[in-house]
Amino acid sequence: MQAANGNTVPTDTTDYVTVFVGETMFGLTIDRVHDVFVPAGITPVPLAPREIVGLLNLRGRVVTALCLRRRLGIPGREAGAAEMAIGLEQAGETFALIVDGVGEVLKLGADTQEPVPINLDPRWRDLSLGVHRLDGRLLVILDVDALLAFGDAREAKVA
Repeated sequence: MQAANGNTVPTDTTDYVTVFVGETMFGLTIDRVHDVFVPAGITPVPLAPREIVGLLNLRGRVVTALCLRRRLGIPGREAGAAEMAIGLEQAGETFALIVDGVGEVLKLGADTQEPVPINLDPRWRDLSLGVHRLDGRLLVILDVDALLAFGDAREAKVA
């Protein structure tokens, strides 16, 4: 496609919601994001996997709260630090992905996209779809399906 100024406009772009865990920036495809909110009233669930911080009520729906820090093996945040949540759906279930912060929506083309680097931490490699190199920063694109894979599918992958 050509813009009015004669320059070629890339048509193969994807929109990503950026989230932060510490200084690291991650991207989630916008079509998987349903809500952005401040999590409140999280009820712990006994014997749940370590990544599950509990359940919360989001507009009358029971939502499983998943800590992205724990899922990625990143040390915990300081007590009292602010946190945000991203509402995601998977197989008819609603999840709240707990992150340190939410950034902006970026429209990125294939020109900045690269495959998952071989030197990326193994805990992250299986949860990533690739990376985008942006002005001195790296945006790690998260695989929502892999992030939310728990139970039998996850155990089968480990075995």
